[in-house]
Amino acid sequence: MGRWSHLERTARARYGPLIAGVDEVGRGPLAGPVIACAIVMPPNRRAIVGVNDSKQLDAKTRERLAVLIRQQALAFSLGAASAREIDRINIYHATILAMARALKGLEARLGAAPDHILIDGKPLRTLGVVHSAVVKGDAKCYGIACASIVAKVTRDRLMTSLARRYEGFGWERNAGYGTPQHLAALAARGLTPHHRRRFCLDEQNSLDLDVLAVAIDHLPTEFV
Repeated sequence: MGRWSHLERTARARYGPLIAGVDEVGRGPLAGPVIACAIVMPPNRRAIVGVNDSKQLDAKTRERLAVLIRQQALAFSLGAASAREIDRINIYHATILAMARALKGLEARLGAAPDHILIDGKPLRTLGVVHSAVVKGDAKCYGIACASIVAKVTRDRLMTSLARRYEGFGWERNAGYGTPQHLAALAARGLTPHHRRRFCLDEQNSLDLDVLAVAIDHLPTEFV
C-alpha cells in the first residue's frame, strides 16, 4: 500500500483531518479474545512504507511496522471482548463490543471524537457511532491497515503469553486457530478458560460429520 487512499483523502476533505481507522482480529479462532484497534494517523505525514493488510505480512514485518505505527500515531486504543463474552453474546456482537471499547479509548486519548471513522468490513448498525464501512478496507485504506497491524501484533503477543500457561495447544504458533495440534490438545486436555465453548462445540460437530463421511465411504454397497 504505502500511501493514503482516495477514500481517506475524500473523508478528510468532507469531515476533517482526524480520520480514525478501525479493524479487528481474532474472529475465527477457537481460543482467545477478539481484539480491535482504533487509530488516527497524522494526516500531514507520508504513509509508512510497507503498511498493508496484516494478513499479507509476515510476523517479523508486522512487528517492525507496529513499532513505527505506534510511534507516529496521533492516538490509538485497543479494545477486546473475551472468550466468555463471545460465548455469551456471539462473535458478531463481541466484535462490535471490542470496536466500541477501542473507539471509546481513542476518544479519551485524543481528547475529542475523531472527525470520521473508517471501519473494515460492512456497516455495523449497532456500533452507535457514525462511520463509513469499507469492504477489504485493511487492503485499501492506510489507517485501517495500521489498525489491522497493531491489533494483530497485540493479539499474537497475548496468545504467545497464554501459551506459556497452557502448554501443548501451540497458541504461540497458531494463535488459537483450529490447527491439528490445537485440536489434538483439546481432545487430550479439554477446554481452558480461554476457549470459546460454542466454537469448540461447532468444531467437534464438524469433526464428527467428517468421521461419519469416512464411515459411509467404507460401508458395503448395499447399505449406501
